[in-house]
Amino acid sequence: MCKRAVEIKEGNIISIVSEEDWPRNSKTGQVVDYGEAVIMPGLIDVHAHLDDPGRTEWEGFPSGTKAAAAGGITTLIDMPLNSDPSTISTETLKLKVDAAEKRIYVDVGFWGGLVPENAYNASALEALLNAGVLGLKSFMCPSGINDFPMTNASHIKEGLSVLARYKRPLLVHAEMEKGSERHVKLEDDTLDTRSYSTYLKTRPPSWEEAAIRELLTVAKDTRTDGPAEGAHLHIVHLSDASSSLDLLMEAKTNGDSITVETCPHYLAFSAEEIPDGDTRFKCAPPIRDAANKEKLWEALMDGHIDMLSSDHSPTVPELKLLDEGNFLKAWGGISSLQFVLPVTWSYGRKYGVTLEQLASWWSERPAKLAGQVSKGAIAIGNHADLVVWEPEAEFELDNDHPVHMKHPSISAYLGRRLSGKVLATISRGNLVYKEGNHAPAACGSPILAT
Repeated sequence: MCKRAVEIKEGNIISIVSEEDWPRNSKTGQVVDYGEAVIMPGLIDVHAHLDDPGRTEWEGFPSGTKAAAAGGITTLIDMPLNSDPSTISTETLKLKVDAAEKRIYVDVGFWGGLVPENAYNASALEALLNAGVLGLKSFMCPSGINDFPMTNASHIKEGLSVLARYKRPLLVHAEMEKGSERHVKLEDDTLDTRSYSTYLKTRPPSWEEAAIRELLTVAKDTRTDGPAEGAHLHIVHLSDASSSLDLLMEAKTNGDSITVETCPHYLAFSAEEIPDGDTRFKCAPPIRDAANKEKLWEALMDGHIDMLSSDHSPTVPELKLLDEGNFLKAWGGISSLQFVLPVTWSYGRKYGVTLEQLASWWSERPAKLAGQVSKGAIAIGNHADLVVWEPEAEFELDNDHPVHMKHPSISAYLGRRLSGKVLATISRGNLVYKEGNHAPAACGSPILAT
């Protein structure tokens, strides 16, 4: 590993020099020496639910972005649902941007929603894109949020045709409910609702496969000379590492403009280890078995999975039904925003994960997806977005560890011993986090596409 000095001026990187050249080539006076710590591009999380405005009791911009900063994340792209109202119009985007102003500690961009209400209205979608959303997001199954209904292939095709003109992506929650394939009947009173295996059977891998197979009927339009050339399809939080992944690999080979992410919780946990009634682990798609987890790691290491995201999806503890432990009724979502860097590193060391791969999965490729050309790499002219961390430093995630998410008790990572301690986070040259303390004032910037 090479020792380098990164020079910052007015929020940007102005030079990168070797240790021995620093004294004679320095353009600035102030020096901060982090010794043997690693300096990497700040993480970019393209999939987070901050629930602001409207459901700030679940999270909110201040607590969510403080947690991000404490975890080395310098840019978040906020999902259009779980806030109230959902971000599906220019009016609701303005509510989101206004809520973020002077309340965020890192930069925050916004996805817009593709829903049946706006899918066939090109003018409405164009207005939303012109207003600054970085792309659109849709669900192929019920989202659980009333004002964010599911879409079908026809809606998605219409969305891609508009996105093509803007060269922005469509993110899709790829699960398609097949009633005839449901392995359990939810009205069955004999079900053991505290057993994770009961929940797992309600969302089989075939749901992901069916959705992706349907998506690929329109994804071919994104190929060179296709009617939606310029659009891009991105599959969020892939869980199934078998048939679904095979379909995506084939689509890439065929020239479809398509990428896929998975999340640290699918790489850290397996279904067999989830205790009865521990609804902190409930998410959709579900965490699958250990063999599937190994295949996900293999696909990630081989480059078939493009990037990682948190899918931070918090709520209030009451909705997790921690006392009742009912997996079928509890709100789904893993709270993880502050921990994704140490979790990826801790569980990835077994597979030989390198620092370069971390930077690719968490910075370079997410920046490209979100259209952030000045972020994602330590390069002259880029935003000075940096994380300083110690890969070998271990710590326990317990009640004594400072957690900045609004509801730490619902995180599935509590009780874990991790490696990789974040020492400092710098966003556009601002020291937003240092060893347990945040900047005295929120200094992040809303990101709007132009």
